[in-house]
Amino acid sequence: MVKIIQPLLSGFSRLPSLGRFQLLRLFFLSYTLYAFGIRLVLLIRSWPEIGHSPLTVGTIFLVGLFYDLANAAYFAIPLVLYLLLIPQRFFVSRWHRLILYPLVFAICYGLLFSALAEWLFWDEFGVRFNFIAVDYLIYTNEVIGNIRESYPVPLLMSIVGIGAALIFLVLRPRLEVVMASVRQQDRSAAKLSVRLGTGATFLLLPVLVFLAVDGSFASKTFQNRYETELAENGIYQLFSAFRNNSLDYATFYKNMEEKEALGELRTLLKTKNSRYVDDNPTDIERVIGSASPEKRHNVVLIMVESLSAEYLGAFGNTAGLTPNLDALAKDGLLFNRLYATGTRTVRGMEAVTLSVPPTPGRSIVKRTNNDNLFSLGFVFREKGYDTRFFYGGFGYFDNMNAFFGGNGFDITDRSDLSAEEISFANIWGVCDEDILGRALREFDQSASRKKPFFGYVMTTSNHRPFTYPEGKIDIPVKTGRAGGVKYTDYAIGKFIEEARRHSWFDNTIFIVVADHCAGSAGRQELPVHSYHIPMIFYGPGIVPRGVNTTLASQIDLGPTLFGLLKWQYHSKFFGKDILASDFTPRAFIGNYQRLGYLEDGYLAILNERKGLAQYQVVRETMHDAVLVPVAENAELSRKAICSYQGASLLYQRGLGRWSGGEKLPVMSQAAGKPTRSGIGKNAITVDSRSSL
Repeated sequence: MVKIIQPLLSGFSRLPSLGRFQLLRLFFLSYTLYAFGIRLVLLIRSWPEIGHSPLTVGTIFLVGLFYDLANAAYFAIPLVLYLLLIPQRFFVSRWHRLILYPLVFAICYGLLFSALAEWLFWDEFGVRFNFIAVDYLIYTNEVIGNIRESYPVPLLMSIVGIGAALIFLVLRPRLEVVMASVRQQDRSAAKLSVRLGTGATFLLLPVLVFLAVDGSFASKTFQNRYETELAENGIYQLFSAFRNNSLDYATFYKNMEEKEALGELRTLLKTKNSRYVDDNPTDIERVIGSASPEKRHNVVLIMVESLSAEYLGAFGNTAGLTPNLDALAKDGLLFNRLYATGTRTVRGMEAVTLSVPPTPGRSIVKRTNNDNLFSLGFVFREKGYDTRFFYGGFGYFDNMNAFFGGNGFDITDRSDLSAEEISFANIWGVCDEDILGRALREFDQSASRKKPFFGYVMTTSNHRPFTYPEGKIDIPVKTGRAGGVKYTDYAIGKFIEEARRHSWFDNTIFIVVADHCAGSAGRQELPVHSYHIPMIFYGPGIVPRGVNTTLASQIDLGPTLFGLLKWQYHSKFFGKDILASDFTPRAFIGNYQRLGYLEDGYLAILNERKGLAQYQVVRETMHDAVLVPVAENAELSRKAICSYQGASLLYQRGLGRWSGGEKLPVMSQAAGKPTRSGIGKNAITVDSRSSL
């Protein structure tokens, strides 16, 4: 490698002199070689997923060079200012080397560290840095702890340090050449006035890049998402994700007239057993009626971290990772065509708790003004239930405490567990057995007060570093995803068996659903198979046994549950009862920029450039999906646009807020957990409900 790089760098001595600004030429070439190396390594890692033609590979590197130079132009800004402002006398002195050389080494170390981080990120998610990396920069304690528990950090940092030292040794002779040429430079050429002209020219480069570079160039060039990601630049994408973490739908996405969009939305949400409370076109509140007596079953909802459908035996997996969940699926009601709305835990929480499609940018869980929204928590409280959210980690992470505390839930997180209640913990939280054990004790307290309860449990063990108590399962700790899945399955099975011995078991519905899949990688911009998750309703004597094969979404969980309970209630939910005779099969899938609407084998995708593309899903397995571009279907487009535009409008204008009962105290993330307050009851008109 040194033999290859040295001749390239030595060419600088023959280029026209720019004085001290020759360092910029050295930086641009060095950074380009660095970015080329990362792209080459990731391309080899992803070789089975991309086209192998010389044209495809060449285009990846050509488009990649475009992004690399653009990113280098931004990175060069502090270097230009440094070269511009350092006085000539100090610049040529030996003292300057004491600053310059450590600075160059630090840059080398930082870039190699970034390369290592990008490799690990790609290995986990199959993409360049994106909005997930932005979140990781915010929650440094959990992320750094996760890295320490997952990887040999001292060894990796030592390798990075050695690599940085070797690169510095390659660069040092070139630095000496530049410094020598500056010392020999005519004094007039080194004046500040001359440097200002040269520096201003270089500072124009990032301005031109900002004005001219289209961040979507790669996605427009390639149909394969792996090829798009390989062509992009990780650091460039990181800053792009930070800038675009909040996206206004009306500004960036395809729109309809507001009145038309909301009118279309009201039509989509209308069901046989519902009626709108008024004719206001901006109001989606409706009364869901029932002709049967309401039931007051307890409900335990377990949201499992990263549980892709492919891991369950009920979906064809033969590794025996989920014997307990498979037993629940056999004895309960399995929904085998359910799709997550996103690729992060907070998206799953948003979908299930609020029953809304994913809106652009970050999840509502992490936004401002996300309290007192129409939620499962408030509906349950209005029915007289104890409602509690359980999380094995610290609830400040991802703003969970503030979100659930402001939307109808009491909270139990790691900080509430005593030392005696914790048998094992890692950086993400206590093991799933421990938080489920605490949930059992809380449910007993509700039962002792003769109060029905709704418990929402978020698991943590199926997450890197995949550590859990020894001796529970036959897979050693820290050996990968399979162990995390099997331990979580064990913990849930143990919880169910212990619950059988409690008085409230026979009056309880248990729901197991994933927050999202374990990975979101795929060749398409929205790989359909990477959103396929399991959902199981289990309640002996309450929930009918069977397999529901209807295409549905995470957002349908709440309305389906309320349908089983025969509840009459007010609703602002976008979800519907999957078991109702007039349910329209469809699903919402998305990432923080792309918004997908899936129906009848066709997928409409809205992007942040006011674009809309449609595909036919000609084949889908647990591990892949084949999408073929098709001509636009106007009806499918209208459904996609009005759903996402409507969801964005209702949130922005506060039209999706809880309007019944007494408002709970609002809690800031920095504050403690909110105290419980009562909820008043609304009068609900009964409409006839179709039998299930």
